[in-house]
Amino acid sequence: MTTQPEKSTGFAATDVLVSEFDGGPDTVQRAISTPEEIQPHTELGLKDDEYDRIRQILGRRPTASELAMYSIMWSEHCSYKSSKVHLRQFGEKAPQNTRMLAGIGENAGVVQISEDLAVTFKVESHNHPSFVEPYQGAATGVGGIVRDILAMGARPIAVMDPLRFGAADHPDTARVLPGVVAGIGGYGNCLGLPNIGGEIVFDPTYQGNPLVNALSIGVLPVSRLQHKEAAGVGNVVVLLGARTGRDGIGGVSVLASATFDEEAEQRRPSVQVGDPFMEKLLIESCLELYDAGLVAGIQDLGGAGLTCALTETAAAAGTGMRVWLERVPLREASMSPTEILASESQERMLLIVTPENLAQVLAVAEKWGVWATAIGEVTPAEADGSPGRLVISWNDHVVVDVPPGSLADDGPVYARPIREPADLILLQADKAETLPRPSTGDELRETVLRMVASPNLCDKTWVTEQYDRYVLGNTVLAQPEDSGVLRIDERTGLGVALSVDGNGRFARLDPYEGAKLALAEAFRNVAVTGAEPVAVTDCLNFGSPEDPAVMWQFAEAVRGLADGCQQLGTPVTGGNVSFYNQTGAAAIHPTPVVGVLGVFDDVSRRIPMGFPQGGDGDQLFLLGETATELSGSEWAWVTHGHLGGRPPKVDLVREQRLGALMSRASQAGHVAAAHDLSDGGLAQALVESCLRYEVGARIALPDDGTTSFVYLFSESAGRALVAVPRGHDKAFVALAADYGVPCTPIGVTSREPVLEVRDEFSIPLPELREAWTSTLPKLFGGVAEIAGRHGDPEHAANPDAPVGDHGDAVLATAAAGAAMETAAPVEADGVSSSAALSVELEISEGDAVPGGPIEPAE
Repeated sequence: MTTQPEKSTGFAATDVLVSEFDGGPDTVQRAISTPEEIQPHTELGLKDDEYDRIRQILGRRPTASELAMYSIMWSEHCSYKSSKVHLRQFGEKAPQNTRMLAGIGENAGVVQISEDLAVTFKVESHNHPSFVEPYQGAATGVGGIVRDILAMGARPIAVMDPLRFGAADHPDTARVLPGVVAGIGGYGNCLGLPNIGGEIVFDPTYQGNPLVNALSIGVLPVSRLQHKEAAGVGNVVVLLGARTGRDGIGGVSVLASATFDEEAEQRRPSVQVGDPFMEKLLIESCLELYDAGLVAGIQDLGGAGLTCALTETAAAAGTGMRVWLERVPLREASMSPTEILASESQERMLLIVTPENLAQVLAVAEKWGVWATAIGEVTPAEADGSPGRLVISWNDHVVVDVPPGSLADDGPVYARPIREPADLILLQADKAETLPRPSTGDELRETVLRMVASPNLCDKTWVTEQYDRYVLGNTVLAQPEDSGVLRIDERTGLGVALSVDGNGRFARLDPYEGAKLALAEAFRNVAVTGAEPVAVTDCLNFGSPEDPAVMWQFAEAVRGLADGCQQLGTPVTGGNVSFYNQTGAAAIHPTPVVGVLGVFDDVSRRIPMGFPQGGDGDQLFLLGETATELSGSEWAWVTHGHLGGRPPKVDLVREQRLGALMSRASQAGHVAAAHDLSDGGLAQALVESCLRYEVGARIALPDDGTTSFVYLFSESAGRALVAVPRGHDKAFVALAADYGVPCTPIGVTSREPVLEVRDEFSIPLPELREAWTSTLPKLFGGVAEIAGRHGDPEHAANPDAPVGDHGDAVLATAAAGAAMETAAPVEADGVSSSAALSVELEISEGDAVPGGPIEPAE
């Protein structure tokens, strides 16, 4: 007799594969006795030779549960089978770095920033789930990356979100973007984590394949660093957190390891459902367990759920594991063993604890109101010294008996064919430098206004005001600054800066140089704040690895990033590869997103991007050299819809010199404001710096043969705009000369609210602001409307239901998350208790709303 699960999951192992036989599951014993039974391995993404190899490893056919586990762990998302051969460069070319405590292969990279403190950070993708169900896809992306940080022993302290969508005016962008933004804000705000930066990019290449990358950072005492190994024979395996349901089944093999097609809508059940309040309780319970020394090993449950956590912890230690699945707390009692193992239900962690500590662990979990269940134990290695086995039973039926290393470490590795895209030569020959360009003052003025109103360059407040940037009270700089800056130690001022950057158009024109340019911009964004860049994380978003042209792009981008990191002395600490970002044969632009971490000895010396109020007459300098580099630029795209030529040349030695200059100038107090030059060039930097605090500028561009247009719109790398207070200009110029950084005076700040370029044009700041701020509200509506439409998971699950007035509920939810954070024991992180910002709440007729604006910490 065969029965199917009550609800379709979109996962072949639970929807197609026989799950019960005469009232029992597909057991190991039955697999031995039915060797020729047909199994739908191809529907699970396994190739014939991979399936044959599984049979060879086991010496029999796999059970239904085993087949599901191999399909998950050998998927592109989990095994990196197409990227491993290239990613090795990050280790082979890694620069010497004494700060790194944990790197590639761990849940997240860990970097030491003082004698006692370390930070951990990582960026990952949640692209496909966010297309299928924008709110939950984005929300659970935040939850997943936060648990990666938590698994290293750290308290998560902030998040960032690099986002990419299709054309801004496309109907599907209007469906996806508001839900994604609401999901990120809803989950992060409820956790009480500030969102300190990111990117929002629009381009038709991402139509149907939005990129939703999420970054999180945490802080920990060096002594509290955690590991995932399931060491210690006889230790207990504890499942901590939410109960397990059917949500997310097959997510990493169905959604993350395949291209989208017309059946994408039918895969909606594969998207996880997040509960940020459970995650908050999980965070606090884990931190208390760490501080009490009750955890011997820990692994978060994200993609691949229990399958990944059980196999990786056992394989890392070389031990075995005995697990009783019927002990797993379930949301749906009818779940089969296969479903339990494949579920990607959120807010769960797997702990390894000693038997004598089990009672204390369960007590801590009960205190915080989270489920904690002993589901197994660590078993020894084999008698011949080989690693132990993972044995899983369901109501006394053994449904899994495998060597865990075969799942976690021994998956297939492919050196896939690579071939330069056939159109690349013609694409590179079509240079933007030959396009018609404005020449008169009126034409330049019109171009500036058109550019600042374009979707990629316009004001992103519509998005960022849906995020809490200052909760916890240690945010020093946040959007729209070049980098997010956080105070780590309130006593000393020790802090960090973080930036994420990427440019798909540059990478399309030259993936090697494009990856180095992404690294250079993120490095520069951190450097212009005055911080010292020390480490890198990356999220590599590409099309199908089965396309030789895509694999060529990937190989070149990895080579460029590895070479760049080696030259800059900033090691890659970890990251993520996201393949299959394409619909049919149309792949996205290769999009390597690079995050750079910088360190401040004292965040009080950070440099903001906006020209300071009251700084009338501050000298403005352009650092670096400007060349006629327009290919792949925003100007070429906005005004001509053009993509062609070669991207700007990047000189990482000059980037290092610029960074060293800015760090020294910050220490000496020579710079009042600084803004890197990237998308939109000098014109965009001037507009953003003026509008930040409504301070005007009078500009006189150099008369050196370079046209005003090139100075304003070129996107040459290695440049920054700085404002130097009166009386510091000579010292700053001398310092720039010492560091070998070209330093050109181009104007002064002004109390008059106008941006004036001498002999060319003059634009009042109110006119600039109107052009800059009106674009996104016109495209996507008012923020209050969007919050009402997407501000809670119930409505996200039923978008056609009447909306009603959700504004107060959304604010109450965010306030509750912030209030929970104030009660957290901050001293355990090496940060004084006063670091937690007290959020005052006004209670009126049962609704909680924030009392007033929270200003950035000084």
